[in-house]
Amino acid sequence: MAVFGGRSEIGLALATRLAPGSAVVLAARPGSMAEAVAACQAAGAQRVEIFDFDADDIAAQADLVTAIEDRVGPIDVAVLAFGILGDQAIAERDSVAAAALLHTDFIAQAGLLTVLAQRMRTRAAGTLVAFSSVAGQRVRRANYVYGSAKAGLDGFASGLADALHGSGVHLIIARPGFVIGRMTAGLDPAPFSSTPDQVADAVVRRVRSGRGVELWIPWQLRVMFAVARFVPRALWRRMPR
Repeated sequence: MAVFGGRSEIGLALATRLAPGSAVVLAARPGSMAEAVAACQAAGAQRVEIFDFDADDIAAQADLVTAIEDRVGPIDVAVLAFGILGDQAIAERDSVAAAALLHTDFIAQAGLLTVLAQRMRTRAAGTLVAFSSVAGQRVRRANYVYGSAKAGLDGFASGLADALHGSGVHLIIARPGFVIGRMTAGLDPAPFSSTPDQVADAVVRRVRSGRGVELWIPWQLRVMFAVARFVPRALWRRMPR
């Protein structure tokens, strides 16, 4: 299995849960990975391989996947756990910052999903995990740049999942709510918040079950956002992030 964003809290939590008896690939920005490697080894990984990964370098994505499979073998489970929250206030007035957030959280994700899906499709086997967010289900004024990136990713992943139907390749679209961790440090938790461990537990259960495409974490958010679409815009624009 391979985690793209192997230094992220959710990515590492998933890696340790799927590690027993497996070869684990952690693809991340250059830097120390000693703790992540030790965690996977302690969880029972047969081997742990590290690859440098620049999420925004779309042109290098295909070569990276080739290098991984040449060294470790075919990727059976691929987790895309990279992304940035960004600064909404800056993105509202800085077009470069806004475009950078959209590139990392949507464009780069779509590119890598395309590369991985094509490789898995030729083998008629494999599981992809993409991290959308409830922020993309109805974009809020308070974080509309991040939310729009997630909305784009969610739509792309939903269409790709349909394109993969019957191919032997499964795509799980995880839609967590507010996740309490490094990425959201300093922000007030929202209702139905979860932790990286809770998100990882839910994703692993879905990977092992082979069921369904959409995964709401926690499940109550599915009901909440089914109702949210009917909230008048005058009220919705006042909603916090």
